[in-house]
Amino acid sequence: MTTRSRAVVLQKFDQPLEIREYDVPKPREMSAVVRVRYAGVCGTDVHLQAGKLPVPTPVVLGHEAVGQISALGPGLTHDVLGNPLRPGDWVSWLNNIACGRCRFCLVEQQPTLCTGNRKVYGINQSADSWPHLSGGWSDYIYLQPGTVLVRIPEVATPQQVISLGCAGPTAVHGALNEVQVRFGDTVVVQGSGPVGLASAMYAHLAGAAKVIIVGGPTARLDLAKQLGVGHHHLDIFEITDAAERVQLVRQETSRNAGADVVIEATGVPSAVAEAIDYARPDAAISVVGQYTDHGTTPINPHLITRKNLNISGSWGFGARHYIGYIASLPKLLEHFDLGRLVTEYSLTEANSAIEDAKAGSVLKAVLRVGDE
Repeated sequence: MTTRSRAVVLQKFDQPLEIREYDVPKPREMSAVVRVRYAGVCGTDVHLQAGKLPVPTPVVLGHEAVGQISALGPGLTHDVLGNPLRPGDWVSWLNNIACGRCRFCLVEQQPTLCTGNRKVYGINQSADSWPHLSGGWSDYIYLQPGTVLVRIPEVATPQQVISLGCAGPTAVHGALNEVQVRFGDTVVVQGSGPVGLASAMYAHLAGAAKVIIVGGPTARLDLAKQLGVGHHHLDIFEITDAAERVQLVRQETSRNAGADVVIEATGVPSAVAEAIDYARPDAAISVVGQYTDHGTTPINPHLITRKNLNISGSWGFGARHYIGYIASLPKLLEHFDLGRLVTEYSLTEANSAIEDAKAGSVLKAVLRVGDE
């Protein structure tokens, strides 16, 4: 096995990312070393570089990746679903390890709210601390004991798996578990980034009669149309007035009453108030997009009461959401060409990839590792 690995490191906030090298450790008990092949660039990575989340630096970025097993530690013989593991197998993994002991892990069964020492690959593990390679933007990653490791199903290519990165399981949590889309529903999805499009895809699969995407820029909406994601598309850069957007969306609903389900996946605080206006009485709203704090926004709470709305927050994802995403891939691939979401970059082009993701000029930037 190679003894050194390149890694893309966030050394200082608001500064270009750096390439550093680290020793590749041998896997200890119940651990694995994986040769990374594809690593996704997420909006959270943009926020990390900007210093919007409290994380240790230096840190090897990359909380979504797929690769091939390079070495298995003693005791690690099967993935979480019971499939045998061998060197060379293609695998993916949940990007966090909850403590398994706190109230939210054991009693509430909401490990995304873990108050213990929850480890997140590519986010909160310092590159200065062993095993150093704790992020996916690297040639190799060290997967620690307790990682939810899944062998990739043969029906999906690694590029297809990474195409929705953490957006897929985030959407499973927010668009399927926190709300329930029923056959015949009208669903509004705010946002046309990876989380928004993944949410819209799951709304289709759940039997929604009409899926309305409110987002932009135009190129993203055009791609959604080409992929068959959404029945009606509203460009927020063309329709800039929120009241006009609400009127146009409600015209697409039964008796202009509003949507049965609204999924907010924008990251813009004012979108939450707009979601309330889109919703019919007794509708369900899932707030998925407010992962980082972009500030407060005015909301009329009377509308929540008068409409008898059911509003849920959705923070990240846990093991069941990630496994749900992997299990859904065959059905997703029957309906949508996920590979078309991806724009590839080499590992050494990480700064360009994160800048393009920040600008919204690509839908899903992915680092292709090892083929330079």
